[in-house]
Amino acid sequence: MDAYCSDCRKSTEVVFDHSAGDMVCSECGLVLESHSIDETSEWRTFANESGDNDPVRVGGPNNPLLSDGGLSTVISKPNGTTSDFLTSSLGRWQNRGSNADRSLILAFKAIGVMSDRLGLVATIKDRANEIYKKVEDQKSSRGRNQDAILAACIYIACRQEDKPRTVKEICSVANGATKKEIGRAKEYIVKQLELEMGQSVEMGTIHAGDFMRRFCSNLGMTNQAVKAAQEAVKKSEEFDIRRSPISIAAAVIYIVTQLSDEKKPVKDVSLATGVAEGTIRNSFKDLYPHLSKIIPNWYAQGQDLKNLSSP
Repeated sequence: MDAYCSDCRKSTEVVFDHSAGDMVCSECGLVLESHSIDETSEWRTFANESGDNDPVRVGGPNNPLLSDGGLSTVISKPNGTTSDFLTSSLGRWQNRGSNADRSLILAFKAIGVMSDRLGLVATIKDRANEIYKKVEDQKSSRGRNQDAILAACIYIACRQEDKPRTVKEICSVANGATKKEIGRAKEYIVKQLELEMGQSVEMGTIHAGDFMRRFCSNLGMTNQAVKAAQEAVKKSEEFDIRRSPISIAAAVIYIVTQLSDEKKPVKDVSLATGVAEGTIRNSFKDLYPHLSKIIPNWYAQGQDLKNLSSP
């Protein structure tokens, strides 16, 4: 680290004395700064040492969705103690000051776990927390499948942040909630939000291109094939193909792979995209008349398209 020394009248290398908090010039020994505050951590935490011995003395960040901002104090049960803790003075104080947002905290943790398993960014996770908080404030979700409600909040948040996920992807992390339950929960949440805001809820439009890169990655396709698939699915929007965006994406991926050296069977495409094999075949038939205008010329020629066989 370099700093300007007034005695040397030039920029010199400095040495930091951690014990005294002094920054000393390495050439003349002048103390350039004294009693510096070390803002780095005073310990190191390793993965195998985590647990009840966490040395951190601060809590998490402020959460505006909680009534106390997430800054409440919890008196934990000491290690090695018996059930007498709940009858002790500390236990009584803990029960007396029980957190009213405990259910919200548990729900936010569940949303966080689901989001991490889906690889979602923090903005989507925060949006899902906001949606759940609005629904919970109306006290009308009692008796409903909680996992389906949380999953539906994530689905809506993904749509609103223009990073949509399929219901099948959401269902895979929903702790057993079915697609039908998540669909019903989504309709219920949208209805509640519309009642609260007095206007329709913007969900964002789903395009087939929103799923391409993720689906192609699941299949391990080459960069050239991914680029061709993205161009093809964008051109497919110019035609009146009455299929869902996910079905069109799956069919385009199948077509592109069949035109490459690394052909993928329809079964593999179905597993990677979550679209049924029959749906991929039907979407292929709808796309086939337009292939010459959809598939980029640099990727496949007309003769290659004619030799393409139906799955």
